[in-house]
Amino acid sequence: MTTPALPRSAARWALFALAIGSFGIGMTEFVVMGLLPEIARELTPGVYADDPEAAIAQAGWLITLYAAGVVVGAPTIAGTVAKYPRHRVMLFLALALTVFTALTLVLPTFELVAVSRFLAGLPHGAYFGIGALVAADVLGPGKRAQGVAFVLTGLTIANVVGVPLGTFLGQQFGWRAAFLVVAVIFAAATIAIAVTVPHHAGEPSRTLRAELRVFRIGQVWFALGIGAVGFGGFFAVYSYIATLVTEAAGSPQWVVPIVLVVAGLGMTTGNLVGGRLADRDLRRSLVGGLVALAVVQALLALTAGSIIAVGVFVFLVGFFSAALSPTIQTRLMDVAGDNQSIAAALNHSALNMGNAMGAALGGAVIAAGLGFVAPVWVGVVLALGGLVIAVASFSVETRVGRRSSATAR
Repeated sequence: MTTPALPRSAARWALFALAIGSFGIGMTEFVVMGLLPEIARELTPGVYADDPEAAIAQAGWLITLYAAGVVVGAPTIAGTVAKYPRHRVMLFLALALTVFTALTLVLPTFELVAVSRFLAGLPHGAYFGIGALVAADVLGPGKRAQGVAFVLTGLTIANVVGVPLGTFLGQQFGWRAAFLVVAVIFAAATIAIAVTVPHHAGEPSRTLRAELRVFRIGQVWFALGIGAVGFGGFFAVYSYIATLVTEAAGSPQWVVPIVLVVAGLGMTTGNLVGGRLADRDLRRSLVGGLVALAVVQALLALTAGSIIAVGVFVFLVGFFSAALSPTIQTRLMDVAGDNQSIAAALNHSALNMGNAMGAALGGAVIAAGLGFVAPVWVGVVLALGGLVIAVASFSVETRVGRRSSATAR
């Protein structure tokens, strides 16, 4: 189903409204990573006083639980709402993000905040997935990956502006100040979507049961594996970027927001480049991106004692990881057949499986006393794991294609 033709200005405003929501999602997902010491100090004061490393590793579970919410919510919500008008679904999802973020802002204990982070993750994947379908229709044929990238642009710009700003506010006024800003952004997105996004029909014949048939497709599992394992390498690094800067590189706390800006610039640039490259040659973009991600993470680990080197390689880690995101999502949409709503959302399940895995493994190696550079080496291993899955996926696809051609003859 496609939207009726829109005037260019109307289409631009609709896409901008969707990008506001993705900006908020970028903040709510990533700002925690720059504020782990502050969160650990307030929510687990006893543990922090005895063992700051253990407290920071425990606070890292807030990242993992948010990611788990995305993993659970993306397929179930996207599959359930596929039959409803997409503009109404987007409005509902933006409202849910507003409410759950407000809960994080006001709840008093670590356990309750952890629950609110899981709830806040539930609408994440469906918002990006269904929003990508709307954006792809608005941009027109031949620009699907660029449509996906446009919706993701708000997320990457959040890493240039929103996350560093939220980190600074959290350091100065308490970590909850960052979530106050995020809640306001989601409220603004809700209003903007209600006003600017036009009617966009769903698929009335689709049901959750029908959408879940996507899991019978072998290549879908390969694509999910690439996202979960390969992209986990990025999150192993980014989840502990604050301690990488302050402990491994020995820089003061005020440098953390600057490094986050650098990472965000890399992500924004990589996202835009990745969308164009995926439209040209998806296979080469995916394999080349995973190789490059592993290499720059290894170089980051080897030079982490220098803050200049950290800045350079964090930029490159952000660039190559963000370039992979629209590529993986387009790959999922390519192999999913008629199950487009759930396929578009499943990308974010996969990426947040990587988020959960990267954050958990990074926290585990820190808690084991292997040091604050150890998560970067975890990232190298995960990126290489994603590369192995990608190569296997394309090899299987090629063999199946040859058999089909031989049978047709």
